[in-house]
Amino acid sequence: MPLPQKTEPARQRSNDATLRVLQSGGAHAGDRREARLLRVGDLAKAVGKTVRAIHLYEELGLLHPSARSKGRYRLYGPDALVRTRWISKLQELGMSLNDIRLVVQEWESSPSAPGAMTRMGEMYRRKLEETREQIERLSALELELAASLRYLETCDSCEPARLLSSCNCCDKHHDCSSVAPELVTGLSAHAYPG
Repeated sequence: MPLPQKTEPARQRSNDATLRVLQSGGAHAGDRREARLLRVGDLAKAVGKTVRAIHLYEELGLLHPSARSKGRYRLYGPDALVRTRWISKLQELGMSLNDIRLVVQEWESSPSAPGAMTRMGEMYRRKLEETREQIERLSALELELAASLRYLETCDSCEPARLLSSCNCCDKHHDCSSVAPELVTGLSAHAYPG
């Protein structure tokens, strides 16, 4: 099940606030290094995730705390912000956490940096192509939704007693030769024979 995510403006405000905390020396008392680190709750809030999600990333080996506080709390540095946003972006591309874990394992076990970069480039190229295909499908769906809304806007002036079966081609649409959008005709299409 996908984890809830913040909208882009809310995420940016949260990221800006976190950056200010890190630059000012942190939100928690302690030594200078610890003061620059975030507790798990602060990290979760900064990236729009739940604490449970952050713990899950750790369990899967996707994220590692930089240190522990004197009270044994996990502490994360600025790299955890970047890694968590990276995980979110890959999830938005349709990758599961297990897929992402495999990417991280392959990256970390790669014998050479150029080889690792090449494999990441291949994966990103595939994801770019899939994203472009999805954009095309969504654009077509957007056009059909707009056409359906235009078609349905005339329906509020119909007589209440009119039968639904006449909705695909009625006197309000003037031209029965033009086919109603499938998002409209699908409503009255028979889903069963006879």
